[in-house]
Amino acid sequence: MKIVFMGTPDFAVYSLQALQESGVEIALVVTQPDRPKGRGYTLTPSPVKKYATELGIEVISPASLKDEDVLQKLEGINADMFIVTAYGRILSKRILDMPKIACFNVHASILPYWRGAAPINRAIMNGDRVGGITVQYMAEGVDTGDVVLTKEIEIKDEWCAGDYHDALAVASKDAVKQLLAYAEGGSIPRTPQDHEKATHAAKIGNEDAYLTFDEPASCVRNRIRGLSPAPAAFFFINGRRIKARKAILGSGSGEIGRVISTDKGGIEIACAEGSVIITELCPEGKGVCDANSFLRGNKIEIGLKVNER
Repeated sequence: MKIVFMGTPDFAVYSLQALQESGVEIALVVTQPDRPKGRGYTLTPSPVKKYATELGIEVISPASLKDEDVLQKLEGINADMFIVTAYGRILSKRILDMPKIACFNVHASILPYWRGAAPINRAIMNGDRVGGITVQYMAEGVDTGDVVLTKEIEIKDEWCAGDYHDALAVASKDAVKQLLAYAEGGSIPRTPQDHEKATHAAKIGNEDAYLTFDEPASCVRNRIRGLSPAPAAFFFINGRRIKARKAILGSGSGEIGRVISTDKGGIEIACAEGSVIITELCPEGKGVCDANSFLRGNKIEIGLKVNER
């Protein structure tokens, strides 16, 4: 079976590993162009490109999938399937029609829930307790295609988005292998989504990450969990930007945004209902530290109003 794989970040490497372990022919890997990274803004290949190169697989990193040379190269492969995991670009109908069987997408949610760019973050921010992986037939809409299979995962209360990401990545390997097994057997399931139940996982913006504490404490904590480790929720103390990496629910209450305690293992801040205790943070220009270490070097007065600059 001849496969074209499209993917970019670490998450997508697991799908590529599944293909390599299954012994199919990976005719081509398509990934995003090299990006500047680090203080020196050195052009750095994507994790998928690095892994494919190590395997000796041909890789292309086109700036656009509308380039005629790229399209003709993809057509010339005469692939059985295109498999896409977190590639980062929408495929045109011309590309969707290229493979003999179909184009398939490995998506980090149980569709139709959390269609779109940030399903991992949005699920944690929403306080979801169950999530998972969906393999779907690709269609012209965003994550609207018929479902091949799903793999559910319990989202543990102590998990942040990074933990959930890692669990989903492992599950994606099994999902890709199951897709290949269906294809080898000559029958790939196809179940339409219930579009009326769809929810949208919009790309994370600065407004999502800014902590105003004007939500119930459980929502504030979920926002912190859902944005950790990156891009990280943030707030301001004495005009200094602080990224909140971990938090637990507190037992206090008070005026929204006021510091009500610094002696419970972190910085306790009043929310619209209840309070949260920030236990791990990253001060602007510094590395990650536990809140107690931060407090030893930074005196925070009880009653301080956060986000006042």
